[in-house]
Amino acid sequence: MTSTALLEVAGLSRQFGGLKAVNALSFAVARGEILGIIGPNGAGKTTAVNLISGMIRPSGGTVTFNGEDVTGLAPHRLARRGLVRTFQATTVYDKRTVRENALRGAFLRLYPDFFQSLLGTSRARHMREQAETQVEQLLDWLGLGDVADTVAGNLPYGYQKSLGIVVALAAEPDLILFDEPVAGLSAAEVDHVRDTLARVRARGVTAVVIDHNMRFIAGLCDRVVVLHHGQELAQGKPSDVLADRLVIEAYLGTSHGTARRRRA
Repeated sequence: MTSTALLEVAGLSRQFGGLKAVNALSFAVARGEILGIIGPNGAGKTTAVNLISGMIRPSGGTVTFNGEDVTGLAPHRLARRGLVRTFQATTVYDKRTVRENALRGAFLRLYPDFFQSLLGTSRARHMREQAETQVEQLLDWLGLGDVADTVAGNLPYGYQKSLGIVVALAAEPDLILFDEPVAGLSAAEVDHVRDTLARVRARGVTAVVIDHNMRFIAGLCDRVVVLHHGQELAQGKPSDVLADRLVIEAYLGTSHGTARRRRA
């Protein structure tokens, strides 16, 4: 692994029966980088993030994080090592408040054992206080402080997406995998999320962003990996990748790519 890589995926594969959902995928993510993963529907993007985040086990290949082989490690164990993820759909507890939802993330890191919690030890109380302080700061930072006591299910969808980012940040990760963070959002909300993720990077958090929105990805990411039929199709700077003939054909069809070449 390169000395600057925080995350390295090498030959990652997953087969479901005769279908190769992800096939020999390899890429590295430098510390402090924002890497985008894009591809048409069925390209294997969500399967890839599920493999990296421990939601499903790979058929082959390795995932190395912070110099440690974490292939197939359970999500909660990865979170405690500094790798967390968000989900395409909001996963807030809709009957809990915004603050209670955000505390879930903090408790991935600040977790007293069962007997400490049961007995209410000073250590357990101290961890709880730390978590609450951190969550209040994060909610204020993302503009959710005024709705901290609101039931999460009553929030607009865009606010629920922002809350998902708070939950991830509360675990104090080194890297966050964002699975389609702007799916279903308006143009203004997309711009807000893009600015938020740029601020997340400024906090020292590395990010891998999976999304369909090419404008969003191009305006945010340092590099892009394009998947097609579970394999890497292209990799590089957004401007180069999005102008690639094979990428255009994968997204828009062979006829469009051919027409474009003829016009050129």
